[in-house]
Amino acid sequence: MDVAVTDLRAHLSDWRARAGDEITIADRGVPVARLLGLASTATLERLAADGVIGRPSAGCGRARTPAAPAARRRPVADIVSDQRR
Repeated sequence: MDVAVTDLRAHLSDWRARAGDEITIADRGVPVARLLGLASTATLERLAADGVIGRPSAGCGRARTPAAPAARRRPVADIVSDQRR
């Protein structure tokens, strides 16, 4: 399946490469890139084994606790006025 760069940009969400699919991207009729659909599980396992990506840490994915409210700060206009004196 072939697609022009301009069409790909305009309708990116319509172009999906599923496992085994191949999409050739052309710029002014010249092939410049290729999208290949991958089986994500096997690919992630291979990349982790090769050391390209790392496994998530145990604490990954937990919701963060909200930060304490910031201390009252001076308006920027006041700070600039002080620097101009």
